[in-house]
Order: sequence, then structure tokens, then C-alpha cells
Amino acid sequence: MAITDIRAFSHLTEDDIVALANEFDAIRRDVENSRGPRDARYIHSVIRAQRVLEVVGRCALFGSRRRSRWIIGTAALSLAKIIENMELGHNVMHGQWDWMNDPEIHSTSWEWDQTGPSEHWKRAHNYAHHTYTNIVGMDEDVGFGILRMTRDEKWRPRNLAQPIANIVLALTFEWGIALHDLSAKKELEGVPPVQWNSGPNKEFAAKAGRQVVKDLVFFPALTGPAWRSTLSANLTANVIRNIWAYLVIFCGHFPDGAEKFTTEHYENETRGEWYLRQLLGSANISGGRAMDFLTGNLSYQIEHHLFPDLPSNRYPEIAARVRALCGKYDLPYTTGSLARQYWLALRTIHKLALPDRFLKATADDAPETSSERKFDRWRLEAPAVVTEASTGRRRGLLTALRVHAEHAVAERRRRLVNRVTGDLPSLCDSRHSSESG
Repeated sequence: MAITDIRAFSHLTEDDIVALANEFDAIRRDVENSRGPRDARYIHSVIRAQRVLEVVGRCALFGSRRRSRWIIGTAALSLAKIIENMELGHNVMHGQWDWMNDPEIHSTSWEWDQTGPSEHWKRAHNYAHHTYTNIVGMDEDVGFGILRMTRDEKWRPRNLAQPIANIVLALTFEWGIALHDLSAKKELEGVPPVQWNSGPNKEFAAKAGRQVVKDLVFFPALTGPAWRSTLSANLTANVIRNIWAYLVIFCGHFPDGAEKFTTEHYENETRGEWYLRQLLGSANISGGRAMDFLTGNLSYQIEHHLFPDLPSNRYPEIAARVRALCGKYDLPYTTGSLARQYWLALRTIHKLALPDRFLKATADDAPETSSERKFDRWRLEAPAVVTEASTGRRRGLLTALRVHAEHAVAERRRRLVNRVTGDLPSLCDSRHSSESG
């Protein structure tokens, strides 16, 4: 099962969790109190860069019947859509820039360049996902309703198609998110799925219709004789944006180390445990400033889940303090390259497409699904962080995971030795018989 007792899993005492929450609160206060002109300059420069890229792309596509112009136009348009989606739309609608009181850059007024209405997304994402992050049965972003990403979810025959469904989701990610958010909106308003003339359906149809007309009719027609190549460029730019957004989201939520939680955990969750759930339920992507910018700084997914409404350009400095706290409390800080994080998520997608009887690890001790019960097998005590008398170093979850791994390796060696030594008598008997013969 997923984690039910986060205090036992993290090897932190109640006092430690309270102290950790206070330190996270201090980070928030420091950033909120220091927001100012440099942050405003940053977001305004991003908006200008995005608009310039889109204008360059649209203008280049007037000559898109020439291959070089098509490539330039498609590349510029793809970058513009990625920046608008990741660094602008996503972060503006989180309220990261509401403190500026600029109506153009405000969560209540921004409508992003994506199929689904922003209001649908804000309800499904800002509230549901960021409140119930990685709680199985409450956070519908765990697999987006079509992929089985934890053994806590019952296997169904349709999961056999996960490898194919995953490819379709990547190519059409904006549509997958839009339909996911539409479903959440209907559920919130109590609208029956078959009621086609409902308010949520009308809102979705209006927004999706505008997007289709804009990219597939208006801008291609605007380029006259080049309309076919412009149409293909627009489609390509949308697919590139979709794949990139999909990669960033999956690398931040589904590699090994991004833990899942039960509804029982949430029932009595404290503020400190909420912080701890965000920390242990997320993963970062390493790759430098270019990677950070192109992901909308969601390469700092841990920091984003801890502080979703703080300006994204401040995540690097926040990350340094979060890493320091992880070192202080002996907690893991899950990060890795884009290739590594996606490989781990992809492995889970393909592995959990199979029924549990074909899987080796247990539901308490698998790379993608673990709980506090994984430590019971090795009799590792989980009640508290212990400080080593000899070194003064805190021993917490990170140490427990290392010891657990060492025990697992030792057990595999013992099994191998037992298998070999158990086969020796039969091998000797066989050799003796052949020599006698």
C-alpha cells in the first residue's frame, strides 16, 4: 500500500515535523517579503520574449513553402507555445504574480494558449492536485485516470494497453488535460456525463473551438498560398509543445522516489505533514538554466509543490534552502536528469500494465510504490530520528533507505549462496555416478 503513516515512513518525530514546518514557513516569508522589481522585470521580459518568438514564427510561415522558412517558423512557434504554456500560463494561473496587481498578469484574467478553459484547469489542478498531491483516490493526476502508476490501484484488463495509451497521451497532452479538467468540473457541479448541453461542456466547446479555428483555419488561411505548409507547422508546434509538457509533468511526478499516500493519511494531516508529503511526493529534473526556463522552472517540482504560488524565478534559491533542510533532517531530495527520470516513469508505465502476479516486488516495497511497512521486514525502527552519539549526525529516512537497501542486497546474496550450496550435493552425486559408470 501507499504511505499511511508519514511520520513512521520519514523517521521523524512529531517535534521534528513541527520544526520542519516552521523552517518551510520561514522560507515562504523570506521570499514573500523580498518580492519586488527584479521579479517584475523577469516576468515582463519573459512575456516580451514569448511574443517576439510567436511573431517571428508566424511571419516566417508566410514563406513556409520553403523548407528553411518552415523549420524556422515551426521552431519559433514551438518555443513560443512552450514558454506560454509552462512559464507563463501555468505559473500565472497559480497566482505567482498576483502580488503585482497587474490585470494582464493575474490568475483571474489569464487565458492560456491551450485547448481547455483556464477556469477548468485551475479548479482541477490548483485545488485538487495541489491539495491532495499523490493521495491515491483523491488526486486524479495520479495516472490522469488512464494509466496505472501505483500498485495501490487495482489492475484492470484495459491496463494492458498502457504503453499505447501513453504514446497517445503524450501526442495529444493538451486534449488529455482538457478532458481531464472537464470531467473534474462536471463532478464538482454535479453534472451528469451524458448531459451534452451542460455549462462545462459549452465552456469546453467554446474554448476548444477557438483554438482549432486559430491554429488550423485562421493562421493557415492568413498565409495564402502557403496554407498547407503553415497548417502542418501549426500542428507540429502543438505536438512538440504537448510532448514537452507531458515529459516535464511525468518526470516530476512518477519516477522512483515520488511517493504515493493513502486517504487515511490525509484525514489527520498536520501542516508539517502536508509539507513533508509535497517533499516526498515530488521529483526534480537536473539540467541547468536552459532546462529550468523551458520547463517553466517545473524542473524544481519539489519546490513548486511546496510553494506553488511563489514566483517561479525564485525556485533556484529556494531549492538551495530545501536541499539544506533535507540534509539537516536526513531526508531524500529526489532529482535526476530528464532522461533518467523519464526512463523510471516509463518503466513503471510498462511494468504496471501487467497483472500483479507477474510482478516481483510487493505493494509495500516496490520502486514506484512503497510504504512505512517496507521497513518492518528488516526490523528497522521507524519511531524517530536518532542522532548518532559518535558523530552527532542525524539518522532519518535517508539512512533508513540505505540500510534497507543493504539488507536487501545481503538477502539476495544469501539466497544465491544457499542455492549454490544446496546444489553442490546433487552435483557431486551426479559426478560420482558418472565416474563409477
